[in-house]
Amino acid sequence: MLTLKAEIRKISGKKVKALRQKGVLPAVLYGPGLKNSLSLEVDLKEFEKVFMEAGESSMISLDIEGKKSLVLVHEIEKDGISGKLIHVDFYQPKAGQMIETKVPLVFEGVALAVKDLGGTLVKNIQEVHVRALPENLPHRILVDIGGLKTFEDNIMIKDLILPEGVKIIREPQDIAAKVVPAQKIKEEVPAKPAEEAVAEGEKKPEEAVAKEAVPAEKKPEKEKVTK
Repeated sequence: MLTLKAEIRKISGKKVKALRQKGVLPAVLYGPGLKNSLSLEVDLKEFEKVFMEAGESSMISLDIEGKKSLVLVHEIEKDGISGKLIHVDFYQPKAGQMIETKVPLVFEGVALAVKDLGGTLVKNIQEVHVRALPENLPHRILVDIGGLKTFEDNIMIKDLILPEGVKIIREPQDIAAKVVPAQKIKEEVPAKPAEEAVAEGEKKPEEAVAKEAVPAEKKPEKEKVTK
């Protein structure tokens, strides 16, 4: 199990901006077993390494100043402009209690209907909601597409191989993937009559007047968000 070190965060509000500038990621921990949420801080680079492997569906051992808790990454927040991580929520589930979360499907193998028949693989479902005990949650669910040999073949939810104790909350007959024939769509653009043709680079009189009459609109200024 992956481990991530955290410390109690003593500052909040606008002052957390100084933490981010030092490579520290503000965080919060909550859950049914906690009376009050805890304000935390973690090293940004260390969190990114752990999150890359664990995602939002694998348990993490959160070491809070020597005290370890099993948690999930419940939500991450990114800056709207830079895309950088600015906050993370950790969730501590109650021991022995079933929880629900999203798990991605990872498609692997070679579909013969693509290789031999020139078809196109269609992934109808990219992730699924699952129910399981925290310790049984998978990081991902592998989907072998090797059985897609014809355009009539498909992979349904009921065909997925799940770890013990994991249940997908979705109709068993829902199709996760299939291969369809490649379709070439040719768009026919009707030729304009000679009298309607306009020489390249010229404008119709009515277009020129319209453009002169309507002033250019200014883009609305983006609101500044204080973090």
